Amino acid sequence: MSKLRIGVVMDPVDNINIDKDTTFVLMLEAQRRGHELYFMEVDDLFARGGATHGRYRRLQLARATPHAQLGEFATGSLADFDTVWMRKDPPFDMKFFFATHLLSLIDASKCFLMNNPKGLREANEKLYAMRFPEQIPQTLVSSNMERLRSFMDELGGELIVKPLDGCGGSGVFYLNGQDRNTNSILEAATDNGRRLVMGQRYLPEIRQGDKRIIVLNGEPLGAVLRVPLESETRGNIHVGGQCVKTEVTERDREICAALAPLLRADGLYFVGLDVIGNFLTEVNVTSPTGIQEINSLNGVRLETQVIDFVESQVEKLAKS
Repeated sequence: MSKLRIGVVMDPVDNINIDKDTTFVLMLEAQRRGHELYFMEVDDLFARGGATHGRYRRLQLARATPHAQLGEFATGSLADFDTVWMRKDPPFDMKFFFATHLLSLIDASKCFLMNNPKGLREANEKLYAMRFPEQIPQTLVSSNMERLRSFMDELGGELIVKPLDGCGGSGVFYLNGQDRNTNSILEAATDNGRRLVMGQRYLPEIRQGDKRIIVLNGEPLGAVLRVPLESETRGNIHVGGQCVKTEVTERDREICAALAPLLRADGLYFVGLDVIGNFLTEVNVTSPTGIQEINSLNGVRLETQVIDFVESQVEKLAKS
């Protein structure tokens, strides 16, 4: 395939962990194939005359120290790239929100956007899962503490509460009706009834792990099990969750198949599903991670399939 110009919007490339970061291996594989990488941050984006532009730098990568070499700054229309990747890490804040609006000005019939900026705006990583009620545990979204407490009682006295704008397990609480701190936790989580939170049935299968499934264009590529510490409810890696080899089960494939049509329609091509036991708990669309962990546990290179897909989408646009 001819050489592609790839614009990547992300956090500072110098600060990434090259042994963990998914964006790093995606870019490294694209570079290996001879494609040109251009790095920019959200603050480098601007719009003028109905078109989105960026201040960017040519990027060369290596699995070494230093891992990134950046060229001189240049400025140009993002429509001149063959593909633009939005890989800014969470949280989804107003800066991120407005950046997706700028990216939406790019003509998607000529430049392949991954993930689609409109899809990123629509898909809150907690609430998007509620579009598939048959795939998720019993769930209530509310700011009303009495309603949340009543919901916990209905479920037998245990509940997981999480903020709608949280990431990486931040702000996730396990509630137990016998705990005298429960009301205080609900007050803090809901800001005394002023902030919506998500309450979900506690799934004891979390002790076996929280599975991250990497999904490309609706199809599962692989998975990793994140097993929480004995002292933790959360399996997130950055709070000590241990990565364990696992398989994509038939139930996992059922969940992916249920989500696939809407994911494709929303342009959410590269996502990470979180599954505990038999239930979907979150749909991660904002710079999902997990590829390097799956690669190291299984001796695979999932990034090759992702770049194959990007190349095919760019080629499809070129022919249309």
